[in-house]
Amino acid sequence: MKTQTLQRIPAPRPRLPDGGRLAQGWLLAYLASVVGVTFVHEPAWLAAALAGAFAAAGTTRWRLLRRTVLAVLAFNLAVSVGYVLVAWWQGGYSGRYLLMINLRVVLLVFLGFWFISRVNVLRALAFSRTLAFVATLAVGQIGTFTRIIRNFRLAFVSRNPVRASLASRGRHAAAQAGHLLDKSVCGAADTAMAMRSRGCFDD
Repeated sequence: MKTQTLQRIPAPRPRLPDGGRLAQGWLLAYLASVVGVTFVHEPAWLAAALAGAFAAAGTTRWRLLRRTVLAVLAFNLAVSVGYVLVAWWQGGYSGRYLLMINLRVVLLVFLGFWFISRVNVLRALAFSRTLAFVATLAVGQIGTFTRIIRNFRLAFVSRNPVRASLASRGRHAAAQAGHLLDKSVCGAADTAMAMRSRGCFDD
């Protein structure tokens, strides 16, 4: 009985150090900037904001810009080409709109990479146990998938002393994607069973 009573008493939350409060301040500033960017529809203002963020990033600006371009290149290219084709077919093409959506995506992704590189996300979310728990799970999954991708790349390099053909690289990418998908499905099934055994689902 005493054990059950003690289990129902919530554990005291640790006091956040100054670093935690600073991280939370940066989190609020980042969220406010993301929301603010979505209300900006002028390409000139978006370009100015991107230039300001690039200048304020300091010595890491080029590394962050490279990561941003690599992250959005495929998505932005596909969306831009799709928009151009549909707009040309409908006769409503707008270069200003195309420039605006591309600048907005680049700015948002750049801000996200900048925030992650400067702020400990787990410390910024320490005010909420639920958010901190979800962030911890996400970080763990990111680490797992990063290790899998690195192992696949190293295995592919070790088996191809010379430059592999496009077909070989395509088969390797397909195998890697299939393995990641299987890993995601198995992980989701295990998590769902663990949560169901603890009464999270009532079915």
